[in-house]
Amino acid sequence: MGGFEDREKAFEAKYARDEEVAFRVTARRNRLLGQWAAAQMKLTPEETEAYAKSVVQADFEEAGDEDVVRKLVGDLTAAGIAIDESTVRVAIEEMAAEARRQFMEAK
Repeated sequence: MGGFEDREKAFEAKYARDEEVAFRVTARRNRLLGQWAAAQMKLTPEETEAYAKSVVQADFEEAGDEDVVRKLVGDLTAAGIAIDESTVRVAIEEMAAEARRQFMEAK
């Protein structure tokens, strides 16, 4: 029975590690999205840092990416930049790939 319990603990540990990696990659992706949007809005470096943090925080409002999409589309539109959800979703995919790449390089 000890072997089964060991396997169960190993699976639980792997699941916890996988969830932590996913969380870190998503947070990095959101930071990159914030930097991308800040560049579109021509924010200063200080404003860019604060904005990137606000995008990371926005992702905690609800499950999924809809909260981030709404924030980015709303903020960019308010800044006078013509943008639609599909453009933001493409940026999300690009930044997700970049975040995964950065995470793997950092290991």
